[in-house]
Amino acid sequence: MQLVTGGAGFIGSHLVQQLLHDGQPVRVLEHPLASVSHLPLDRIELVRADIRDASAMREATRGCRGVYHLAADPNLWRRNRSEFDAINHVGAVNVMRAALDAGATRVVYVSTESILTSATSNGGAVETARFHERDMIGPYCLSKFRGERAAFAMSDRGAPVIICSPTLPIGPGDRNQTPPTRLAVAFCRGKIPAYLDCRFNLIDVRDAARGLLLAMRVGRPGIRYLIGGHNIRLIEWLTVLAGIVQRHPPRFKVPYTVALMFAGVSELWATTVSHRVPMTTVTGVRLTRRSMHFDASASLAELGLTSRSVEEASRDSVLWYRQQGWI
Repeated sequence: MQLVTGGAGFIGSHLVQQLLHDGQPVRVLEHPLASVSHLPLDRIELVRADIRDASAMREATRGCRGVYHLAADPNLWRRNRSEFDAINHVGAVNVMRAALDAGATRVVYVSTESILTSATSNGGAVETARFHERDMIGPYCLSKFRGERAAFAMSDRGAPVIICSPTLPIGPGDRNQTPPTRLAVAFCRGKIPAYLDCRFNLIDVRDAARGLLLAMRVGRPGIRYLIGGHNIRLIEWLTVLAGIVQRHPPRFKVPYTVALMFAGVSELWATTVSHRVPMTTVTGVRLTRRSMHFDASASLAELGLTSRSVEEASRDSVLWYRQQGWI
């Protein structure tokens, strides 16, 4: 039995489909309030539980030889910031400890690329790099860093925990609109008149899911597998999207200080009035000051993973957005 926590999420739902395609029995762990209607419920075992509940994790992991831990809060803003650590750090430890205690032979912990930079680093290869709390920007990154640090500590003690860091996923199926999808949909609807200069790495969500599956098969504990695709600038990606939806890419670049002020106001409005995730966050803007271009070639070669082009992933994304009635 393979357990996928967060199996109804963006990467998780694609991973579930690929595991089923490979003929593996799958158990999905999801939050009691999460929507799961898009999952093949007749072909999986569904468990409803909160990863913050350690006793529930012991029950959920029982009988599972492989555990993929994807459940997390992927947003960069919450009204209650302490929940980041409770979910992305403490919850992750609950899952990994329960899985190992239950006899899992392999555990894949899913980290994030947003914690793989510091004020002095310039991206590049990160398989063996270790970072520090002082390098983290905002409570989301800090919580994911602490979860990853716990995973490394377990693997350093000999536990079969494999750490994977997908870069920014795009593609069909992002029902909860993670930040890249939120941005892409807004642009396709004509709501992004200007851009902030930043660099990041995009990967098709289907390739990200495949990378996790391969890491479960051949990954080694003690290193970080960077599940990355293509380095690109924001304006370059918006230009790709513009060609697909027949819009003009934005012409004006927003100064960093202006973007940071706008993000602060947006978060204040979200906290006090709308209670919805803001389009722009302080953490997101601050991350643009760092290069999120990475060299994933070593990880991809070891795993045997190739990635689709940004153009193909973007076309499939837009097609899916249209099917949802978002654009």
